[in-house]
Amino acid sequence: MKPSVGLIGLGLMGRPMAANLLKGGFELTVWNRTASRANALVEQGAKRGATPQDVASRSDVVITIVSDPPALESVVWGEAGVLAGLRRGSVLIESSTVSPSLERRIADEVSRRGAELLEAPVTGGTWGAEKGELVFMVGGAAETLERVQPVLSAIGKRWFHLGPHGAAQTVKLAMNLLLGLEVDAFAEALALVTRAGVPGEKLVEVMQSSMGRSPLLDLKAPLMLKGDYKPSFPLRLMHKDFSLALELANQLGVPLPAASVVREIFSAVKGAASEDVDYSAISRFWQKNEAKARGN
Repeated sequence: MKPSVGLIGLGLMGRPMAANLLKGGFELTVWNRTASRANALVEQGAKRGATPQDVASRSDVVITIVSDPPALESVVWGEAGVLAGLRRGSVLIESSTVSPSLERRIADEVSRRGAELLEAPVTGGTWGAEKGELVFMVGGAAETLERVQPVLSAIGKRWFHLGPHGAAQTVKLAMNLLLGLEVDAFAEALALVTRAGVPGEKLVEVMQSSMGRSPLLDLKAPLMLKGDYKPSFPLRLMHKDFSLALELANQLGVPLPAASVVREIFSAVKGAASEDVDYSAISRFWQKNEAKARGN
């Protein structure tokens, strides 16, 4: 018999994850701070939870995927939060991107209530969420991971057990540093060739036949060339993840000079944006400077 599942957080990732759980035949209860985001899922067969506590009380497995640490703390510890409704023997799969220390705090609280925590941040973007092909980085007990594999199989294609609580968030923050730095490097290279009068498409053409090719840039480069920054991974979240990574690096005594500079560029672009944009909009930093150089 399939476990009942609750999903809290119906943003760019959470909504398609919930839809795939319904397609997989799971009894699903959902909650989101903006209640209207649940409407389409309810029409598809999901139950609407009144609060995070209500979702937890109905579910064998609860998944949380929210935007940032304050949002997670609110749904876990807040009034009518997850901890107040968590069943003994249930599993909380925490898929937000937050600090390792916050995950360990949640793990302690969950354990006190006779339940188990898996930290399981994801990678794969909105397209991966829509296709049910997310990749999970997992921290926690291997036995707990084995228990929830049927749930993960409905929303992901692969998962890596990385160690105890905190390990998965550490790897996720390192992964996002790499992604952000890679897109920044392409934006800088693009600014260089275009200022020299060479079309950016020519740069991409050579990259695709060289060591400069990467799956990330297969996806991002065409959109950056067009100036299409519809958010798949919003800039505000990448900026948050860089801040979390730099905070962790400071705690560990690891200097991250390139990450520090790129976070400042993200800050500048985020501050100037009037809409929610993808983190590849970091290109706007050089586009703005190019416009200034031309006197526009």
